[in-house]
Formats: sequence, structure tokens, C-alpha cells
Amino acid sequence: MTKYILLFLVVTNTTITASSQTSFVELQKTSMRGADVFDRMEDSVKKQFEAKKLNWPPQTMYIRSFKYDRQMEVWVKNNQKEPFKLFKTYKVCMQSGAIGPKRIEGDFQVPEGFYCINEFNPNSNYHLSLGLNYPNASDKILSDSTRPGSAIYIHGNCVSTGCIPISDIPIEEVFIIASNVKARGQDFIPVHVYPVRYNEKKSMDYLNETTKDKVAIHDFAVNLKAAYDYFEQKKELPLIMVNKKGQYIVE
Repeated sequence: MTKYILLFLVVTNTTITASSQTSFVELQKTSMRGADVFDRMEDSVKKQFEAKKLNWPPQTMYIRSFKYDRQMEVWVKNNQKEPFKLFKTYKVCMQSGAIGPKRIEGDFQVPEGFYCINEFNPNSNYHLSLGLNYPNASDKILSDSTRPGSAIYIHGNCVSTGCIPISDIPIEEVFIIASNVKARGQDFIPVHVYPVRYNEKKSMDYLNETTKDKVAIHDFAVNLKAAYDYFEQKKELPLIMVNKKGQYIVE
């Protein structure tokens, strides 16, 4: 019997044809809002990539978000041999809940942990949205067994009941990038959600103060830090698995 559950591998299909590369983007354009966003914004995103000497469209995308710091980063690369490079850091304009993972429906908590984008919605009530696969394998073990919650998104607008809102123009940019890497074959776009930036003293002080009497939340934050440290050192994503206790195993 398998000891660990593998969350997902970041694999890009490099053998897809030119026509299939564009099909997912074209699908987003079948929505009136999607078509408008791509018509208005895709050229701007392309020029921003060119200004930062990044290839457009990228082959691979990685997102990481920091709850206390209210920031969300988009990292990209064009082939599996090169390290990730930072495209942009966006402001998370509204935050609900507190430090600590989401454990039950209606707790207003933004999840913490390792996820991937599993839904593209160009007709969202919050302008555009990208869905996260919450609850993941760890959440299914550690969260309420009958009501863990669901419907967690990165989206536009500026309201939150457990989601990651970055306002309308930023989500348009992120949606366009995500659609293009999906079209190029990246089936799993990883999204890592951390309680704090572990390399910021103010953030770490807040984490330590907030969790000093909450051992489980503190230990969970420390468990997540292993993946943060790995990426900071290598600018590559680690292999992440989940054991039978719901703990993340980072290799």
C-alpha cells in the first residue's frame, strides 16, 4: 500500500500541435467577457513580458500567495531546464479569516497549502476567476469530513469569504497567462498559499506571536516552510506528497 499521496507533478506536454496550443485560449474567447479581456489586455501582457526579457507565451506558470503580506506572485519559465523567473507581484486587495489553514465550510479562512488551478471561469460573478482544487489530499484528512468547504478562487473584484481577490485588471493579466500556459500543455498550474513570507522579519514575528498558543497551526506553518525554502534556493518546485496523517512531505 502506498505510504504517501503525490499531490501533482508539473508536467508540460511538449508534443501538442499548433492548433491545440490555441484551442484553450479560443475557448475562453467564446465568452463575451473573455473575448473582451483578451482583445484589450493580451497585447499589454505580451509587452510586459518583452520588457522583462521573458518569452511570450511562457510554457510553465507557478503562483504563490502570502496571506499576512497580502501578496500574490506569478512565476514563469519557457522550458523545464531553466529556473522560474518572477513576472509580477500582485496585491491581494482583501483578506478574510486569520493565520491558519481552512478546516470547515463557512470559517471564512483562505486555505494554506499546495494546490493547483482546476477551473477557468470567464463569466464569474467576480469578473474572472481561477478555481483551486480545495480540498486537496491533505485537507481531506485534516478538515471536517462532511463539510470541508469548497469554491476557493483567485478572482477579480475586492471581496473575500475565503478566496484570493486581486481586483479586475490583475486577474485579467493572470487569467490570460494561465490560459496560454494551459493551451501550451500545462495541465496543472501549481498555487502555493503560505501564511506569511518566511524571509520577512515582521511577517515571522506576526506568525510567531499569533501561533504561540496554537501548536497545531504553528507546526502546520513550519511544515509549509520546507517547500518555500526549497523554491527560494533553487527556483524550482519540489516534489510534494501527503502522508496518512495529512502532513506534507517535501522532497
